[in-house]
Amino acid sequence: MKLLRVGPVGQERPAVMDEAGNLRAISEPEIDGAFLASGGVARVREALERDELPVLETEGLRIGPPVARPGKIVCIGLNYRDHAEETGAAIPAEPIIFMKAPNTVVGPHDEVLIPRDSVKTDWEVELAVVIGRTVRYAETHEEALAAVAGYAISNDVSEREFQLERGGQWDKGKSCETFNPLGPWLVTADEIADPQALGLRLWVDGEPYQNGDTKNMIFHVAEVVRYLSRFMVLEPGDVINTGTPAGVALGLPGTPYLRAGQVMELEIDGLGRQRQTVGQA
Repeated sequence: MKLLRVGPVGQERPAVMDEAGNLRAISEPEIDGAFLASGGVARVREALERDELPVLETEGLRIGPPVARPGKIVCIGLNYRDHAEETGAAIPAEPIIFMKAPNTVVGPHDEVLIPRDSVKTDWEVELAVVIGRTVRYAETHEEALAAVAGYAISNDVSEREFQLERGGQWDKGKSCETFNPLGPWLVTADEIADPQALGLRLWVDGEPYQNGDTKNMIFHVAEVVRYLSRFMVLEPGDVINTGTPAGVALGLPGTPYLRAGQVMELEIDGLGRQRQTVGQA
């Protein structure tokens, strides 16, 4: 299933897309950790099969992030060999972990704001993993994948000067306002036969920059979830950004960083498409 949240900022309502592409309202109060932990996906699936859900009028309807209020956003850095190589970084022996503020999450078509004093705001198309059940100390990849509720597109927008040239940790270049467009859908795990067989692409002003495949991750989804669960408890509604392939401005000498007025477009096979206009904070 494709779950989503629609409506004005702060007033989103949960919905599901049926096989015909219609949006149908669901009676759940929210798509969040409580929904995922309490069997909400199964309830919606049953209601959809019984044709109990009313069709929504979609004209002019904003799509918000598909998961409300994630408890945490955990990110994996340098998880594609070609991205590590283009930035001159060593191939990591273990996953590089950093955190991103949950309030960076916006809708897939919302405006992305360049922070004040920024000169190096960059793009990153990524596969996002949404956790559906509590997992701690997972022993196997099978146990890790069983905790995954579904997948979505994430744009891990980054300010490279803040991240790399201002001291401290990466978080300061990752947690600026609007720096994590998510969606359009939360695609349930049963629809994605193999999370390591998904193409990822990104364009800026129509020019292609990123064209990768999740098969090229250094640490695959199952290993990322298993590994993270050794260091922190993953809870329903948590989001994991699993890394980006080559083609970011940081790794392309002479490529200008984002400027106000530009347009980013992103897609991942089976997960839909995003489009953001860049503004100025």
